[in-house]
Amino acid sequence: MCGIVAAAAQRDVVPILIAGLQALEYRGYDSAGLSVVNGGALERARTVGKVRELEARLAAQPLAGTTGIAHTRWATHGVPNEANAHPHLSEGSVGVVHNGIIENHAELREELRGLGYRFTSDTDTEVIAHLVHHLMRDGTSLREAVQAAIPRLHGAYAIAVVSGTEPDRVIGARRGSPLCVGIGIGEHFLGSDVQALIKVTNQFVYLDEGDLVDLTRTTMQVYDEAGQAVERRLHTSELSADAVERGEYRHYMLKEIFEQPRAVTETLEGRIAGDRILPNIFGVDADKLLERVRHVQIVACGTSYHAGLVARYWLEGLAGIPCSIEVASEYRYRKVVVPKDSLFLAISQSGETADTLAALREGKQRGYLGSFAICNVPESSLVRESDLVLMTRAGPEIGVASTKAFTTQLSALALLVLELARLNGLAEERYTRLVGDLASLPRRIADALELEPQIAALAERFVSKNHALFLGRGANYPVALEGALKLKEISYIHAEAYPAGELKHGPLALVDEDMPVITVAPNNQLLEKLKSNLEEVRARGGELFVFADNDVEIRDDGVRGAVIKVDSGGNLIAPAVFTVPLQLLAYHVAVLRGTDVDQPRNLAKSVTVE
Repeated sequence: MCGIVAAAAQRDVVPILIAGLQALEYRGYDSAGLSVVNGGALERARTVGKVRELEARLAAQPLAGTTGIAHTRWATHGVPNEANAHPHLSEGSVGVVHNGIIENHAELREELRGLGYRFTSDTDTEVIAHLVHHLMRDGTSLREAVQAAIPRLHGAYAIAVVSGTEPDRVIGARRGSPLCVGIGIGEHFLGSDVQALIKVTNQFVYLDEGDLVDLTRTTMQVYDEAGQAVERRLHTSELSADAVERGEYRHYMLKEIFEQPRAVTETLEGRIAGDRILPNIFGVDADKLLERVRHVQIVACGTSYHAGLVARYWLEGLAGIPCSIEVASEYRYRKVVVPKDSLFLAISQSGETADTLAALREGKQRGYLGSFAICNVPESSLVRESDLVLMTRAGPEIGVASTKAFTTQLSALALLVLELARLNGLAEERYTRLVGDLASLPRRIADALELEPQIAALAERFVSKNHALFLGRGANYPVALEGALKLKEISYIHAEAYPAGELKHGPLALVDEDMPVITVAPNNQLLEKLKSNLEEVRARGGELFVFADNDVEIRDDGVRGAVIKVDSGGNLIAPAVFTVPLQLLAYHVAVLRGTDVDQPRNLAKSVTVE
């Protein structure tokens, strides 16, 4: 959620900090601020709202300095206002920006008040600034003070700290929230992720859990949790600055929807040859672990959870392997019975989702055969902490509402499921046909994108609606869930999804002329049953919008709804293909309703707090 940028350089860092905050806007935030060291004192600017408001403030009241920290805040403690915006200062001498939650902030606040500190915000973060300042009172260095402070912070954090007494230094530390170091020429940077810094460097060091880093413009030293100086590997990012620009598109979300053919191609590239999945794509000797798998436990959140729900149908239907799936925030708080030879499968776009990470760490204590991560960020905590990994290679996803993350996760999950199915005796002819279907997915998605003009026109019929119902059967029920999630996330229309067979067990009571019903209708063994469900909607006067396979015959009266034909490409890839028109529908409805498509209210891109 929140975003951190920091810099120690030979030049004015304010433009760097602002550019970094702009690159982090996708994470979701409600205020922004920065602080620079100037002549031994800290100067600060903070605003409620977008980074452009901060830019306007700085245009009217300029700041400059060669060392600074900056932040976009998503409110957790205290309402969104200027007093609660970061950075937080102590005695005008120590400045802090912070992602995460300090769970024992109330106790620390009382202790620091007793020491004479006055609090000016309602945040948990302000205690860090005062605690570090207190620890520096006897002449302790900034690094030593931060090292002494962090064991007292209970919870999750990534922090960047500066002090007027050491004007060329930035201290960073992380536990539970991501933080990376950017290496420049005669300058060093900190960022919540590489996207914040890609315009100034492509050289990065990723901090491990518990690490602290001491930066000046010419030096960089990492210390581990025990306080020992350590080396961390230098990585060269292949991300380009262009990858985080909107280009010709009105919104990042639309750009990312249209990037899906390329993104899925990247997911599959080098992993399929002819009609077979290549060996060792999950890691050397991965087959030795996978061939022992007799049960899969999937853990994920949000859109990734929906991808996992699709995978459950595949795992049981193709590989014959029982599968359980649970929302990560629920999994970690109940006693889980782990069947013998179970694989723990975690799915996350960012690899830093707090609940998913915590579930992975909990799972490691519960006796699983091994852990497997499907993720988009190579150096994320989830990837580093898992036994086996399959990267989705989706590229940056800036829009808060995930689109290409979902389709690339489905592609990666299909690779894993087909490999497990092969190891469990899937017939060769069926295996090769399904691999061929998967290889055709980028083309099928590109074809689905050609429906945009039709869907944009359809969206006009949703603008005045306040509710919508999505239906699906089998592996396309999770697609209905994802479609409902997209619509509610960005258009603020209340949307629910149900298995179509459940319609008569309650949701049918909601159906009338004001409740549009959106249905996915692939050509499979459940089609005739789905048609019966649709007739139930028509009989109640409901508006019925059906996304149907090309060879499915469904009556379209053109008055109380519409039928749009989609070439799904077969049952395996149909969930990914049918998702695309639902994404386009949500997008165009949101545009017509005038909402903030890329940064919907109250939501954050990377949820790094519990």
